[in-house]
Amino acid sequence: MIELRRHLHTYPEPSGEEQETSQHLYQLLDEEGYQVRIGPHGCGVLVDPPAELETPGGVPRFALRADIDALLIQDEKQVSYRSCKPGVMHACGHDAHTAVVYGALGALRSLQSEGRLPWPINYRAIFQPAEETIAGAAEMIEAGALEGVDMILATHVDPARDFGRVGLREGVLTANSEAMRIRITGRGGHAARPHEAIDPIATAAQLINSIYLFVPRGIDSQDAVVVTIGQLVGGENPNVIPEQIELVGTLRSLCSRIRDQTMQHIRQLCHGVAAASGSHIEISFEKGIGSVKNDPRLIHWLREAAVTVLAPGHVDEIPRPSMGSEDFAAYLEHVPGAMFRLGATTPGREPTPLHTPNFDVDERAIPLGARMLAHAAILWSNPANAER
Repeated sequence: MIELRRHLHTYPEPSGEEQETSQHLYQLLDEEGYQVRIGPHGCGVLVDPPAELETPGGVPRFALRADIDALLIQDEKQVSYRSCKPGVMHACGHDAHTAVVYGALGALRSLQSEGRLPWPINYRAIFQPAEETIAGAAEMIEAGALEGVDMILATHVDPARDFGRVGLREGVLTANSEAMRIRITGRGGHAARPHEAIDPIATAAQLINSIYLFVPRGIDSQDAVVVTIGQLVGGENPNVIPEQIELVGTLRSLCSRIRDQTMQHIRQLCHGVAAASGSHIEISFEKGIGSVKNDPRLIHWLREAAVTVLAPGHVDEIPRPSMGSEDFAAYLEHVPGAMFRLGATTPGREPTPLHTPNFDVDERAIPLGARMLAHAAILWSNPANAER
């Protein structure tokens, strides 16, 4: 598991370009005897049990999901497994997620082949691409990832939680996320004569300030909403006022009512700033991803697994949802599922936050995560559980 994680960390690939990662996983799992299929465009891998270990029909099938894509961030860590690809790194723990699911697969296969399972199980692993661009889950579902699947489990490493602890939450775990694109068209001109132009950069500065100031003031403080501009694109020369620029960002909320209200508020702000500046502003919201909503019954089995693997005092109840998003939510539109937070920081050390150049995990968390997934899935598979 650690070897796999370090290999992936050394050779990361960004969303939509995970062909080498997928090929590595394909060859590794194929050599171990699993039934393996490659995903769309050569990205992603679907894994079923070896043919000789397939269970008879009628045994419910669970899926274990991991994501495999990296981020466009420069790896600044001084470690032997530091990314060798400039500007690309696993800064969100997807390499660890992949190693966790790989380890859980190995545990399930060993128990199955040695006849040590208390009852038959039926499983599939989904190693999906493009989680960061919220495209990968939908592509894998379209490729048949959920065919014959009755439930799905996943984990996400959590740098805010120490190694040896896990976080669980029933119901809403993550936020909705919508992509937002704003195009501002002004009138280009010379940097020395801004009065002859309509400066879209000045308009953008005013609009960003207005969004950041007035959106929070227009929403009940008890209703969570976050709007962030992550890209400002435009201009080619330092002495030229450009004709047009584009802002790209995200809108995150925990309910559709607040999402719709915030969208309308941003449209009003765009209209007002356009009128004041004399520019033309177009705004569009692209369908994003919904909330991860953990099935209470599956959280029950994850809690049982955590108590067995870690002991009761190491299980934390997550008090409120995260405003981050996760395309694991796409699977939950089709089957019940649950995701848990896996503590990944060495106790006593300062956490390295997700999506930062120094992000790393305490690798001892990886086998713990594998045991958690395997144990919970076996508990769920108990034929005595009439309600799954």
